Amino acid sequence: MTLTADQSRTYGYDDLPRLMGLMTGDEKHGPAATSTLDVLWVLYDRVLRVAPERRDDPARDRFLLSKGHGPMAYYAVLAAKGFVPVDWLPGFGAYDSPLGHHPDRVLVPGAEIGSGSLGHGLPIAVGTALGLRAQDRPDPAVWVLVGDAELDEGSNHEAIAFAGPAGLDRLHAVVIDNSSASHALPGGIAARFRAAGWSAVTVDGRDHEALYAAFTAPHPGRPHVVVARVEPKNA
Repeated sequence: MTLTADQSRTYGYDDLPRLMGLMTGDEKHGPAATSTLDVLWVLYDRVLRVAPERRDDPARDRFLLSKGHGPMAYYAVLAAKGFVPVDWLPGFGAYDSPLGHHPDRVLVPGAEIGSGSLGHGLPIAVGTALGLRAQDRPDPAVWVLVGDAELDEGSNHEAIAFAGPAGLDRLHAVVIDNSSASHALPGGIAARFRAAGWSAVTVDGRDHEALYAAFTAPHPGRPHVVVARVEPKNA
């Protein structure tokens, strides 16, 4: 657990539904948000080396949210971890709120990129990993969260195909598989990444211990992808 910005109490995983419940209004994309909840919590609670006080630390890990629809879970986790005030949450999506329907890196503390167009996050993550390598910064890890439907986009195909042969071993992708993709992937999502030279594992996206083990699995010399299977979007 982490002390929030108002220093008044701590928040844990069990508080996330209540924090998400503070966000009301139209276009919440509830299923898209809740599909990411467990992945986001395990990453921010146990894996990512990032904190509110080191948002600009060059040695921090980078987390990029590409699955921009349904940022309610993302905002709830950022609030629980002290990046944004909890009292921002009820204004979600309002005209004068920094918490838009797509996160804005200029307005949301802790957001590394603006989220929105499908297929943009993984290519940016590849570029971020390349940039850190060029700066001779081998320690920061780059994580990107994408949805299975995004893999329909050609920009992601190019990013996947490039990252493996480039040996970007500080690059990590998490694919939320909630059966949203329009096109079948022969052999499944993990097989597509393996064919391009990635380390890949598929796990239950609600099992925190399985997620943690997958996130921390060694993958020397290769980028790593975790396919997190959750219930179908329309279930």
